[in-house]
Amino acid sequence: MSRRRTLGPKKKLALLLSAATVAGGGAFVMATTSNASPPAATTKSAADSTVCQGLATALGNNERFIAGQRANPDAQSEARIANREAVIAQIKVQQEASGCTVGESAQGSQPAQPAPSQPAAGGQAGQDGQAGGGAAAGEQVCNGSTVTLSGEAGAPAASSNQFPAGTRLKVTNLDNGKSTTVEVTSVSGSCVLLNNAAFEQVREPGKFLIRRALIEKVG
Repeated sequence: MSRRRTLGPKKKLALLLSAATVAGGGAFVMATTSNASPPAATTKSAADSTVCQGLATALGNNERFIAGQRANPDAQSEARIANREAVIAQIKVQQEASGCTVGESAQGSQPAQPAPSQPAAGGQAGQDGQAGGGAAAGEQVCNGSTVTLSGEAGAPAASSNQFPAGTRLKVTNLDNGKSTTVEVTSVSGSCVLLNNAAFEQVREPGKFLIRRALIEKVG
């Protein structure tokens, strides 16, 4: 007759500990696998997102303005360039926060305008089919344009690449409902560029760019 071998209390305890160790190791492997960092999210380009397209356009317009100031500098160019560089830095922060490709630049929204003595076809200097200097009073102009500040001091005023000095423009920041009506006093590289005092009247705290702006010619 065969005898059954029985395990003593110490051997049972050793086997239980071994089993727990194996199970724990498996759990550790599973936990390590489940806690592994997910693959980095892919960034979106201007072609993939309306938001990214707007930011890329704003970046491109500011870069083009800086290039123009460096090509034809005047007494205020350094201040304007420093201001636009701060705007570009803010745009890049917004690109990163929105999941866009940081530094992507597009300049399609504000094509180069002909000189005042050589108006575009139809007798008006326009942008994307919108009326420019020849727009009627009360008409919305420069659809899709972003608005920033020039870094210039003085009473509230604006500069423009489409409207002659003396034109009155109403700029409304659609993000906060604030608006200002200013007179164009000089030429710039944008449809409308507000000086410091005018921009303060419509800006949001900490922002150097109005992405959703309503611009109207009022006189």
